[in-house]
Amino acid sequence: MEREHGSTHYTKSGRSGELFSQITIHASPEDIWAVLTDFDKYPQWNPFIKKIQGEICEGSNLKISLQPPGSFGMNIKPVLLKVNPFNEMRWLGHLLFPGLLDGEHVLEIRAKGDGTCLFIQKEFFSGLILPLMEKIMMKSTGEGFFQMNEALRDRVEYSFH
Repeated sequence: MEREHGSTHYTKSGRSGELFSQITIHASPEDIWAVLTDFDKYPQWNPFIKKIQGEICEGSNLKISLQPPGSFGMNIKPVLLKVNPFNEMRWLGHLLFPGLLDGEHVLEIRAKGDGTCLFIQKEFFSGLILPLMEKIMMKSTGEGFFQMNEALRDRVEYSFH
């Protein structure tokens, strides 16, 4: 089985930015979803999102502990905006208060029809301090996405094959 390295990039549009990362995983959407939604096991495999607590239902509040590589850890309390089993989970979080630095985080699974899926992780950023934070997001958060994607791929492919 040929293993693809993931890719990550940041784009800016006006007063907002998007961090985008993707990787191909040799597994079904159901297998990937099973690992993504097993929050209790995140400390065992996830180098970026160290811990998630909360119910997987739209409108619920989550408690998330992040550890971007080379940066300070942080705790956020986003609201789960969308849950589409086997396809997408999306939440919205804020740094301190809405409008300072907001991030809408998306975890998306796209079946490719050949026994593999494209796993996409992206975040839409906006807020007053975005211009000050962009370099950090491009570097440490981008590396965190990359590391998480590779760890997810490894966890899923070794657990279900």
